[in-house]
Amino acid sequence: MELIATVLDAPDARALARFYRDLLGWTPGDDEPDWVTLHPPGGGTGLSFQTEPDYRRPTWPATDGHQRMMAHLDIRVDDLADATARAVALGATVADHQPQDHVRVCLDPAGHPFCLFVPEQVTPRPPA
Repeated sequence: MELIATVLDAPDARALARFYRDLLGWTPGDDEPDWVTLHPPGGGTGLSFQTEPDYRRPTWPATDGHQRMMAHLDIRVDDLADATARAVALGATVADHQPQDHVRVCLDPAGHPFCLFVPEQVTPRPPA
């Protein structure tokens, strides 16, 4: 078995794929009206996007009675401030709730949370 992609639902697969293509600098693959794939340079697990007409934005942080986040992306960056500014310029918003000082939780244009972090600045969490 091989995991080849994480799939994100969106009201517009192409629009969300463009956001992540521009944010990550990844190579487009399949590009259909309701299905788009992106591939990282050098290979590895990619991202796919599918149009979901009944898509509901998740709420971050979780709120009873609202669509909850079911997954999020962790994106390693070299400079947290620069990466956050770049994400915002491309259409992301910085979440109001920030649970860690050295991680920026952002929301992509479809509302999926993703975390930007610089590994050296993140304090390892103790095992559960």
